[in-house]
Amino acid sequence: MKYNLLNKDTIVALATPHGTGAIALIRISGPKAIEIVERVFFTKDQKSYTLNEKSSHTIHYGFIMAGGVVVDEVLVSLFKNPNSYTGEDSIEISCHGSQFIQQQIIQVLSKQGARPANPGEFTLRAFLNKKLDLSQSEAVNDLIFSNSSVSHQVAMQQMRGGFSNKIKLLREKLIDFASLIELELDFSEEDVEFADRTELKNLVGSIQNILDKLIESFELGNVIKNGIPVAIVGKPNAGKSTLLNALLDDEKAIVSEIPGTTRDVIEDEMTIEGVLFRFIDTAGIRDTSDVIEQIGVNKALDAMRNSAIIIYLFDAHELSRQDLVVELEKIKGIAGTSQILPVCNKIDTENFEELQKEFKDISNLLFISAKTHLYLDDLKAKLVALFDNRTVNITETVVTNARHADALRKASASLYRVAEGLGKNIQTDLLAQDIRHALEALGEITGEVHSDTLLENIFGKFCIGK
Repeated sequence: MKYNLLNKDTIVALATPHGTGAIALIRISGPKAIEIVERVFFTKDQKSYTLNEKSSHTIHYGFIMAGGVVVDEVLVSLFKNPNSYTGEDSIEISCHGSQFIQQQIIQVLSKQGARPANPGEFTLRAFLNKKLDLSQSEAVNDLIFSNSSVSHQVAMQQMRGGFSNKIKLLREKLIDFASLIELELDFSEEDVEFADRTELKNLVGSIQNILDKLIESFELGNVIKNGIPVAIVGKPNAGKSTLLNALLDDEKAIVSEIPGTTRDVIEDEMTIEGVLFRFIDTAGIRDTSDVIEQIGVNKALDAMRNSAIIIYLFDAHELSRQDLVVELEKIKGIAGTSQILPVCNKIDTENFEELQKEFKDISNLLFISAKTHLYLDDLKAKLVALFDNRTVNITETVVTNARHADALRKASASLYRVAEGLGKNIQTDLLAQDIRHALEALGEITGEVHSDTLLENIFGKFCIGK
């Protein structure tokens, strides 16, 4: 989608999801928004309504009409520039949720001069009119698609400028020194030094520490945004697919007494206590000569390596304590930094007290029956406990956007070269070049440095109407 960033057209789009509902919201924004709506908005006795004379942030009752025929009874919300979401004159029309009515009103407005909005064009205009910076604009999209209380909390923090303010503060500190370094270049023949090198070194070190923490937070932010990956692994017929179905309360996976039924990974998501988990049911791990089953086993091993938590599920009949210890050691060798949660299944068919005695010294072990859902709530509570509790009440900035993380890495690399150069007393022009690169990278996050292609890429992923 090609955006004309200098375009001052008046745009219109449906702001609520497509489909039939009680009400729908149609948004119109641009220099002629009020004029266009005035032409088709009338009072109950079909008199024209002068919206332009009304105060901003007011709601008006009336009718949308075309050719003397009433299209719908509506409420019109009026927002005058610059005090609107886009920074332009904007109107939101609340109409009945019939798809026919929605399209009729949009057609009526289009005939009066409004053009259909591109994806994200309302938020793009908010950015261009300095109502939001670029990272705040991206947080709007994250907020729309947030699917847990934690991802919602992070998106709200970023939309309110928590992350932006931190980046802007770092950039301002760096700009102060950059200006002194640039000044030195202007007086290079006189061999003067305006920027204190010790202060600059301390500043670069301080900023690098902050950048490192932000970059490190991206691993956490990524799982907040996309869900914490939890691999359910174990031997064939341990009850992995039954457990997935029980957790999701849905027949997502095929359950069979025949070993090796699951040949591929099956994924689905659910929110537990405000935290989004992405469960991955895998093929039973065993040595096999079946080529297709072996592919499934390999995928199971990959899922283990890429998961934050591994549920090792075993059948209460099949594994002794000694066998379990051996299996857990194997899992540790594959899991890397993943947290391992051993879970004893099918306790409904065994003497529970005897099982508890046999496995009493196995750390973090849980007992469940996936078939009868016995102690399933204990498993859910344990999963939440294994998740880093700091993130449930987030007080620190967490990076959730891959573009931001990449820009932070570029800024950090440039500052590393500055620190290295200061240690070697390199030429001022080389220092200035690396500082410029760091400033550009930080500016890319908030949009102080941007290209048309970047903006198209970001806002093209938005919903139409936002």
